[in-house]
Amino acid sequence: MTTDFSAIHKTYDWSLLAESIYNKTSKDVQRALENRHVDLEDFKALISPAAQPFLESMAQKSQKITQSRFGKTIQMYVPLYLSNECQNICTYCGFSLNIDIPRKTLTPDEIHTEAKHLRDLGYHHVLVVTGEANKSVGMPYFLEALEILKQYFSQISFEVQPLETKEYIELKKRGVYSILVYQETYRQDEYKKHHPKGKKSNFLYRLKTPDRIGNAEIDRVGLGVLIGLEDWRVDSFFTALHLSYLEKTYWRSKYSISFPRLRPCANGIDLKSVMSDKELLQLICAYRIFNAQVELSLSTRESEVFRNNAFALGITSISAESSTNPGGYVVNKDSLKQFDVHDTRSTKEYISVIKSKGYDPVFKDWDAVLYDQ
Repeated sequence: MTTDFSAIHKTYDWSLLAESIYNKTSKDVQRALENRHVDLEDFKALISPAAQPFLESMAQKSQKITQSRFGKTIQMYVPLYLSNECQNICTYCGFSLNIDIPRKTLTPDEIHTEAKHLRDLGYHHVLVVTGEANKSVGMPYFLEALEILKQYFSQISFEVQPLETKEYIELKKRGVYSILVYQETYRQDEYKKHHPKGKKSNFLYRLKTPDRIGNAEIDRVGLGVLIGLEDWRVDSFFTALHLSYLEKTYWRSKYSISFPRLRPCANGIDLKSVMSDKELLQLICAYRIFNAQVELSLSTRESEVFRNNAFALGITSISAESSTNPGGYVVNKDSLKQFDVHDTRSTKEYISVIKSKGYDPVFKDWDAVLYDQ
């Protein structure tokens, strides 16, 4: 009996998967677009180079599916970085332990200040982000921060270091709705090169994290890879495989997928797999055609032009006016960012764009509120 996703992961060979994806033909793509029930083989075709001439058809189908399931609404959220302290060395991150930067963890008063500012902008959904520093930024700190944040936000998501099931249960009990954990890459033999030091260097522990989240019955689980670290097509297939496993195993939870493309930072590396805007749109549409229910999220890593159009073709959740440094909204604007955002427009400006295209920006997830009640 399978006990976690690692048992499935080890049955796949990276090189053979890459060969399978790159050998897909236009007939495979046409079949995938015509199939009523899209499977993982169809998904391979949709993310393959052979699908690029079909982008318009994919976009139309993706938009139709999205509007049918989610309507013409876009869920708005905002990230709140609480700390840049980290005990990991990661080759791509501005918070990496080997970078000599001032470290900052927000105090309770500073959390109040940042949270009030974001609430005044209209946000009800906040994504809490920290570096991975278990001793200084661990469960006691998270629980204290939660008590503050609940005064301002109706929906709280966490993107922090992997935790144990009992800790996820405690976070849910205290009001956390969603947990995001990115595998960064599913290529195990290369993973260690990007994570040479710290708890994050344990590939299998991180791979098993969504299972621990699922066992805690967290309402929503967020998945993703760091696009550009390895071949984005193979990594995306593994994400789809992981999603399928989780939906069948932990069916009480909802799921979301994010698309973080590597952006410039203090510890930047050369990209192994460069993804164009057209390819990112292809991937978004492929996920939507593959899975009508999954929530697809886009951040301010992307350009204004891309974000002005992509949300209508499959995206259901999007951020605006984001800061990627602790205290970056009010109390510590000049501290080093985890990465540079690309779309720097204000929330008000971006809302105008959304409305101009006939969509409604939603700041409060009423489904989640009613579910809790």
